Amino acid sequence: MVMRAPRSPFPLVLTAAIAGALVLGATIGAGTDALTPREQALHALNRLGFGPRPGDVERVAQMGVPAYIELQLHPERISDSRIDAKLAALPTLAMSNVELYARFETPVREARKKLKAEKADVPADGAASEDDDLRKLRDMVPPENRPRRILEDLTAARVLRAAESERQLNEVLVDFWMNHFNVYANKGLDRILIASFERDTIRPRIWGRFDALLLATAQSPAMLFYLDNARSVADEEHRPAGYARAWMFGRAASTGKGSRGRNENYARELMELHTLGVDGGYTQKDVTELARVLTGWSIAQPREQNDDRMLAARRGRAESAEPGSFVFRARVHDTGEKTVLGQSFPSGAGLEEGERAIRMLARRPETARHIAFQLCQRLVADEPPPALVARVAQRFLATDGDLRETVRAILTSPEFFEPKYYRAKIKSPFEYAVSAIRAVNATTDGRAVAKQIAEMGEPLYLCQPPTGYADTAEAWVNAGALLARVNFAVALTEGKLPGTSADPALLKTEPNTALVLGGPDFQQQ
Repeated sequence: MVMRAPRSPFPLVLTAAIAGALVLGATIGAGTDALTPREQALHALNRLGFGPRPGDVERVAQMGVPAYIELQLHPERISDSRIDAKLAALPTLAMSNVELYARFETPVREARKKLKAEKADVPADGAASEDDDLRKLRDMVPPENRPRRILEDLTAARVLRAAESERQLNEVLVDFWMNHFNVYANKGLDRILIASFERDTIRPRIWGRFDALLLATAQSPAMLFYLDNARSVADEEHRPAGYARAWMFGRAASTGKGSRGRNENYARELMELHTLGVDGGYTQKDVTELARVLTGWSIAQPREQNDDRMLAARRGRAESAEPGSFVFRARVHDTGEKTVLGQSFPSGAGLEEGERAIRMLARRPETARHIAFQLCQRLVADEPPPALVARVAQRFLATDGDLRETVRAILTSPEFFEPKYYRAKIKSPFEYAVSAIRAVNATTDGRAVAKQIAEMGEPLYLCQPPTGYADTAEAWVNAGALLARVNFAVALTEGKLPGTSADPALLKTEPNTALVLGGPDFQQQ
């Protein structure tokens, strides 16, 4: 990566303010005195959202920080018509899995079949290289039908919402939960399914109860595919009657090649990452038993429909699942007795035992502590105070996992406004880029900014491990990351981000914007 030199001293000051202070200046905590009302307003704008725009600090201080917090806890009360109009220009956001598959996946599959047929007619010594095949495949599929379009629209929308939505806390929590329930969008069909995962699974449930959110992710086609549960079927010892007949249709119960048994990937991550935590007290036996409980949880896929309907017709029942949606396949479900975390699941059960297991995990004290810690880590500090985590966990349990009340317990706590936590969080590349966009009152279509975020190390929707991106300083503070942020600051202040227009002069004229980007020293420049 080559660092570009600004062309004038003014952009140099702006670049230093944006790039340096948001990486390192954030670690400069306040003194021992209580935060002033203006500092509280700035703190709330940075933690409940992606930083202030010009005039935001005065506005929040005037209305009162408690009133601002309460309003952000109820995003349904906040009009967001401006951002809704911009999102309407991204058509893939509203498409169903069936529509996305037909428009973006089917053309690719047809092109591959055609390319394979062409290669079959070519002598072995004249066969094209893999790179040649990829080039031919790209040429055969028009840009408007390539699956990459879905990811481009999604990343642009995430940037747009974070930068311009009035529902700032809502966008912070969407980012949190998308990371908590991470799905890697470049894994096979997840490049199609990821759009519905955010729109239909995560966004509608982040203010409800945790068990509803957890169940929705467990039955999400994107998660079922990513962590391989869609291909998990009963092993030989626990196969139900009629299993062999069902298997005559090959991979009708699978989304992967050659799947013929139980898969434990999702069950393990469900316990370790989504609920109990790595120290949550479960054993490998619990993982195995939970995986058995969740066998048969799968996806109705377009290529499976004929086989599924043939089988269903022979058994006198029609499968109503829409392609690309969750389906429970009783014929490949493990019907034996199981025990998970000491809880018995009698033999002969079906879908309902998986739903019971999900609710059980959602209500465990270990889950409450795990979720409380991660939310406090996002909203308060990398190492949140244990007493706060304990109280938030208690609130989670007392409200049956009410996520609005859980977040409220953090934002209204004495610890939230403790001076030592003021400007004590390092911004991730996503947070940093959006904060800068907001600070200079920029407008953006999101596309170029999303690419810059990827160059800074946080490509949206493309974290491959199920852990998601880290939410602590050490993940983002290093020489390479700083250089990438400087490059972004230069591009922003020099107007070199396509689709983005900024007013960097605001850093000179708006003292609060200068404060959030550069601190008191920058104000004296």
